[in-house]
Amino acid sequence: MFKIKIADLVVQIDNKYDFVYKQCKDYYTDEQDVDITICATDEDIRIEREQSLAQFSEGYLESVCIYRNLSYVLPQFDAFLFHAALIEVDGKGYAFTAKSGTGKSTHIRLWQQLLGDKVVIVNGDKPILRKVGDKILCYGTPWCGKEKYNVNKSVELNSICCLNRAKENSIHKYDVSKAAKNIVHQIVVPKSPENVLKILELLDFTLTSVDVWDLYCNMDIQAAMLSYNTMKGGTSCED
Repeated sequence: MFKIKIADLVVQIDNKYDFVYKQCKDYYTDEQDVDITICATDEDIRIEREQSLAQFSEGYLESVCIYRNLSYVLPQFDAFLFHAALIEVDGKGYAFTAKSGTGKSTHIRLWQQLLGDKVVIVNGDKPILRKVGDKILCYGTPWCGKEKYNVNKSVELNSICCLNRAKENSIHKYDVSKAAKNIVHQIVVPKSPENVLKILELLDFTLTSVDVWDLYCNMDIQAAMLSYNTMKGGTSCED
């Protein structure tokens, strides 16, 4: 058993295996007051093993289940897990979301190629978003995808970008209702009706508080130039 601090919440993890303990090393805390206590049952791990497409260690499967179970209760704290690659540039957060394999990691590496050290990858795959006052803050977490891109910090969300592969580059503001139908699939939906309702409220607040973009792009540096210049300025355009 150990404690971490993520999304400004103290989470006590009741673990059986060392995998998740080592994974969370950059997030340990000694704070006494605990906001959430979480674990993965043997049944959780068994089900995860049966549904996995590859062979993973029990420790890895426990970690997956722990983060999923954590995500089920996050809405109680105005927070949710978002399947996206999150970067910070000039103090602003940009979240890129898409189906797995579309190229989120490739696109943020193009931003690194374009902007160098100005780009900080806060989380490569599964950041936490949290409503704090009238803002959405994004947080790094130790659950961050196979590239293991993560930093234990927070940044205010500036934009969400829905990524699509295409031969030609173009980017446009996303209609909020259409964006919601797309983005809801990138959120882990809780089991309880109360938390489902809370997720929907948080999603509505998020999508009406920040710019949401629909980006069609190839894997060329011009795609990063287009998305960066557009998202920081707020005007749709094409290359």
